[in-house]
Amino acid sequence: MRRTVAGALAVLAGVTCLTACASDPAPTDVGVAWAPQGGAVLVTWKDTGRPNRITIEGVLSESPSYVKYLPASEPNKWQIPTSEFPPDGNYKIVVETGTSQGGVTSKPAKSPVFDTDGPVRPSAATVAQQGRGVLIKWSVPVAPQDFTPNDPLDVKGTKSQRYVPMVGRPGQLLKAIGPATTSTQQLIKSIKPPYAFQLRTQNEWSARIGGDVLGLTSSISGVVPPKAQFSVPIRARGRVILQQVDCDLDAPCTTRRATPAGVPVVVLTQVTPGSRWTPAARGATTSGGYYDIGVPTAGSRPYKIIVPVNTKANMFTGTSTSRPAYTKSVVRITSAGFAGGDTAVAHGSMVTVSVAVAPALNTTVMLQAWNRQTRRWTDAKALAMRGGRAALAFKAAQPGDFVYRIVVQGAMMFGRPMDGITTPGLQLHVR
Repeated sequence: MRRTVAGALAVLAGVTCLTACASDPAPTDVGVAWAPQGGAVLVTWKDTGRPNRITIEGVLSESPSYVKYLPASEPNKWQIPTSEFPPDGNYKIVVETGTSQGGVTSKPAKSPVFDTDGPVRPSAATVAQQGRGVLIKWSVPVAPQDFTPNDPLDVKGTKSQRYVPMVGRPGQLLKAIGPATTSTQQLIKSIKPPYAFQLRTQNEWSARIGGDVLGLTSSISGVVPPKAQFSVPIRARGRVILQQVDCDLDAPCTTRRATPAGVPVVVLTQVTPGSRWTPAARGATTSGGYYDIGVPTAGSRPYKIIVPVNTKANMFTGTSTSRPAYTKSVVRITSAGFAGGDTAVAHGSMVTVSVAVAPALNTTVMLQAWNRQTRRWTDAKALAMRGGRAALAFKAAQPGDFVYRIVVQGAMMFGRPMDGITTPGLQLHVR
């Protein structure tokens, strides 16, 4: 009985040693290279015609959960799609002998370390109008340090990444408008806002979005006063609203309203009927998209306010125009009253009343006096105005309190009418 138990123990010990200690020869010469058609890593190795297990091992990076078993009848090569590799990491390919049922039966063999660094995202995109389209340029920062220089999967050359220009419009998906290029500029021959421009930057490992440019539409409201005293500035007021396109890769583009500060605004005018519109004043929006611009005035004329075509960094703003509004000019009184400012004079003395206006008109004005009995203004004397000035000297014949005013008729200026004006009542006390 003892001998039987001892024999059984000896047999069991031998079996255990065979299972735990036996090891198949490890594969050798594990190499990685780019698959001929691209988009995958080609793994090759050498062994003695045994089944293999292939995994990806992270080097200071988390190992992805990728496992592939190949039977012994398969050749010693396998392609792993680049999508199986996490971006911006360092990895090795591990090849071992083994099956999914029997497990691993050899030591691991590993490839050289390689990185999966993606492309460098473009930055500092600028846009400029060119004909009916735009020219977009972008710059690319210096690539970060390569911690696995000259690894087997490094692509040689300074232009290993390419840029696919993409444009999105409201309600549409972003779509490519040209082939991938190594250039750092893109001419779009015919495009109008609203749109969003992006670059899909790609290299052998992955793609990233950057180099955004926004093509904005604008709308502007504007108000100018209906009348203005000659040469006294008026205020043009209103608001600018922009429409901006926002795009995601997997959803239609949407629009949203923006009211930023700093949008240029120009006030245009026509000096004479039928003449071209020329700038009269310039300004910019403040917070909320509002603007308030002082506008020098002269003769009667129409005004309209525009948002000019504006390029600023990575934004292109299309033009918009308010409705024209007519501002009628009114003769401006620069001075009116009695000589010396004396409104109390002695009976029988000489008094001089005068008026000066802008513009410097040559016309006839009327001196009027207030009639207390009829309670009406009555014409007293027509005065010649030369160079915008008129004066009359008369004797204060009767004592009492009197009120005078001077009526300046309307005129034509630059082919448009200008309203006249009447001075305030001029008080005179004769003692």
